[in-house]
Amino acid sequence: MKKTLVLGASPDPSRYSWAAVQRLSQFGQEAVPVGIREGESAGIKILRGKPEVPDVHTVTMYVGAARQPEYYDYILALRPQRIIFNPGSENPELAALARQNGIETVEGCTLVMLSIGTF
Repeated sequence: MKKTLVLGASPDPSRYSWAAVQRLSQFGQEAVPVGIREGESAGIKILRGKPEVPDVHTVTMYVGAARQPEYYDYILALRPQRIIFNPGSENPELAALARQNGIETVEGCTLVMLSIGTF
């Protein structure tokens, strides 16, 4: 199991981040939704702010590059093994910082990766 922090989680079922939380859970992964809105994402309470979450394997990004700088230190402090930049969240600056810290970066879609078995 790969504990996955979904950054940019939304309580709106029409959002891809909501679907990611749902699909991660369906595929037996522990999803930790973190967002700015209160509520639940696919039945899991959304954590707000920059919560301490131990043993994060993957951070999957649903926050656009323009809003990511405020999360750089937070993401790096989580010490994930991997960051997935979903479509629309690609960020060369954060990717370079991650690689400098020994974190694998992937430009891909969490939903597709789960469906084809490459997650």
